[in-house]
Amino acid sequence: MREFGYHRATDPSDAVAVLGAHPDARFLGGGTNLVDLVKAGVERPTMLVDVSRLPLDRIEVTPDGGLHIGAAIVNSDLAAHPEVRRRYPALAQAVLAGASGQLRNMATVGGNLLQRTRCAYFNDITTPCNKRVPGSGCPAIEGDHHNHAILGASESCAAVHPSDLTVALTAFDAVVSYQTSQGPGELPFTEFYLPVRDTPHRETALPPGALVTGVTLPPAPLAAHSRFRKVRERASYAFAIGSVVAALDVQDHVVRDVRLAFGAVASRPWHARKAERQLAGAPAEPASFAAAADAELAAARPLPHNGYKVTLMRNLVVAVLTEITEEASR
Repeated sequence: MREFGYHRATDPSDAVAVLGAHPDARFLGGGTNLVDLVKAGVERPTMLVDVSRLPLDRIEVTPDGGLHIGAAIVNSDLAAHPEVRRRYPALAQAVLAGASGQLRNMATVGGNLLQRTRCAYFNDITTPCNKRVPGSGCPAIEGDHHNHAILGASESCAAVHPSDLTVALTAFDAVVSYQTSQGPGELPFTEFYLPVRDTPHRETALPPGALVTGVTLPPAPLAAHSRFRKVRERASYAFAIGSVVAALDVQDHVVRDVRLAFGAVASRPWHARKAERQLAGAPAEPASFAAAADAELAAARPLPHNGYKVTLMRNLVVAVLTEITEEASR
């Protein structure tokens, strides 16, 4: 057992200051990911800074009609909030699909954004892993990679981001708020997660020592008719092998606006912008949906044992968009 210190932060500035004084410290929210990593020896903090009781546990409607979600909100409360269910139902659906009830009662929004990959090689300290030990190699590329990335991977890493919640945040252009010793800051989701390239250990663009304080969703009227769909290897309590968040605005059988994001196919939630552009102005029908999915997945570079994800994601896009279209026409 490795000893570590513990500090319960009184406010965001206090949390950031303590972390700055202890470079090997980690913020502790619900601990549903961090505690497992500490047990496995992947993380070895000298200090845990408890941020779970900070006053960051509110969900508020913004003046322009969006939502601000505090980082300390637990996932169960997020999924149950009436404004989340009314304005961004795909977000609530993604949270409810994400874990067991016990974990949702503990896990926080801030921690969900920053959770680490579930790649078996990353979580096994006896194996090489560029994400854990830069320059050591990526055995997944030649080894077990059936649930690894088909988009945006590199020779350095093929792991996928495990979060369901962040797929919805990606689709609706969320903005992350954070606090550092220099003051508050913001990052749009388009910049929050870094591409893999040859530095897979650098996962986000957060400044060193930054504390995530919340997420803001801009107003998106079409999000009220959004949907999340997840495919997994067992019926419940499993990470995705592929997921989709979709929202459509259809008028006279023509797509006026669309939001589309994929999960479990890349090192970060994947905003399907090529598919969105192809669908804008297209007929709202399965053939258009399939063509848009093909346009997005043309960039896929599957490994020998995960090529099934290309077909899976194509079929998932068509199925979800078709369901939304049929539901809107009733």
